[in-house]
Amino acid sequence: MKKNSLVDEIKARSLSLKLPQGEEWGVIPLSEEKKISTAFSVPLREVELTALEMNIIPKRYLRNIGTIGIDGQKKLLSSLVAVVGAGGLGGFIIELLARAGVGRITVIDGDLFEENNLNRQLLAIEKNIGKEKVQSAKERIATINSAVEVEAIFGFLTEEKGREILSSATVICDALDNISSRRILGRLSRRLGVPLVHGAVAGFIGEVTTIFPEDPGIELIYGEEDIDRGEEELVGNLPATVAAVASFQVQEVIKIITGRGKPLRKKLLIIDTESGTFETVDLVKGDRR
Repeated sequence: MKKNSLVDEIKARSLSLKLPQGEEWGVIPLSEEKKISTAFSVPLREVELTALEMNIIPKRYLRNIGTIGIDGQKKLLSSLVAVVGAGGLGGFIIELLARAGVGRITVIDGDLFEENNLNRQLLAIEKNIGKEKVQSAKERIATINSAVEVEAIFGFLTEEKGREILSSATVICDALDNISSRRILGRLSRRLGVPLVHGAVAGFIGEVTTIFPEDPGIELIYGEEDIDRGEEELVGNLPATVAAVASFQVQEVIKIITGRGKPLRKKLLIIDTESGTFETVDLVKGDRR
């Protein structure tokens, strides 16, 4: 009965919007969603999912629908994405996932903000110096998309903790800054059967790949050499390169969840922001294109 009443209320508060091509869609404004959420004591995400089931589009996602469709938006809103690392890559990833409408996000990081984060980390602002990155991520998401449910976990990734934290994830995003933790994350994603989207940055250069559980992964990129930090220790991390890599990582997540497009599976995308070039390496064959 409550469900029927919720459906009726969504229908009553929705509007008809005519698109440029002449098609009409039902949409519901955020202000009306919030009234319904309060009146029925249900999470905002449930209101949005119910609306989408009725082919009524929450207005905030209107510019997504032409590309991924209502079904794609439902899949995003129903998914859980785990972002391991809330620094340079992680901050941009979290922001874009929330704007796209990924319904649940788990953020894992054991770091506090430092002054040297200010050049490239979206969540790093002067008043946040010394503050937990995961808490800032949670607060930021609440201001962008209050329908997104966020779990903020302060601490560094371990295999023992990771098994429990990551087991429910639809996709895992690697936003780490060291190779040893990436190896742990790669092993966990394989054991848990969860796709992993990897990204890394060094100066003008960035890389992105998607690793499915049955595929070879991190070891093809970093080999077996016992090193923990890459070239970024010498050349640093530029903000535009970080943002570009994070954007490609989020597009990989969206492709995996919605089934649209072709993920960078067994392929490493190398982005050179200095020359403005993109190169794809076949991780299995070693071919470059």
